[in-house]
Amino acid sequence: MRDRTGVLLIAATVLALDQITKLMVSNWIPFQVRIDLVDNFLALTHVRNTGAAFGLLADAPVAPVRAGLVVVSVLAIGLIWTYARQSWHEPRVMATFGLILGGALGNLIDRLRLHYVVDFIDVHWGRYHWPSFNVADMAITVGAISLFIVMAQQGEVEKASLTMTEASSDESDSLLADENPVKKTAADDMAPLN
Repeated sequence: MRDRTGVLLIAATVLALDQITKLMVSNWIPFQVRIDLVDNFLALTHVRNTGAAFGLLADAPVAPVRAGLVVVSVLAIGLIWTYARQSWHEPRVMATFGLILGGALGNLIDRLRLHYVVDFIDVHWGRYHWPSFNVADMAITVGAISLFIVMAQQGEVEKASLTMTEASSDESDSLLADENPVKKTAADDMAPLN
């Protein structure tokens, strides 16, 4: 995955899974109907998110929120693509960008086509309830967390590499100084050559 083909393949896979699952939920599960999969933990619930992530701004005026979310999504996709183009050499970074790009496109398509995002995965534990989400949201979250981990690891690798380079340089300087144990003076430098 040394070029953009890998990113596009991952993004296309995420986008296809996201759109297919949303279409299935929209066609097979009536709006706001809940189907328990694992009691008191996991359910499928067909909901429509008119707001941002986790339903934020869902009660705000529709037109400004919709326009703002579309603009932010397009800008995010542009930033992801621009940064990804600078990092083609790192397969792990490319995989994370593919996940984020595919997820962002999946939710953007919903916003443009439907004016809301179809969410359906409903996780809860006792009285604690996580806002409903979808495949695109999972891809964005996994991609963002993975990108953070990769960047942190790269930072540690670069820091270790820099430390090793400095240590190696110091050792080389020390060895060079030890090669000629005779100390030269300024007068030695000015002595005539025979």
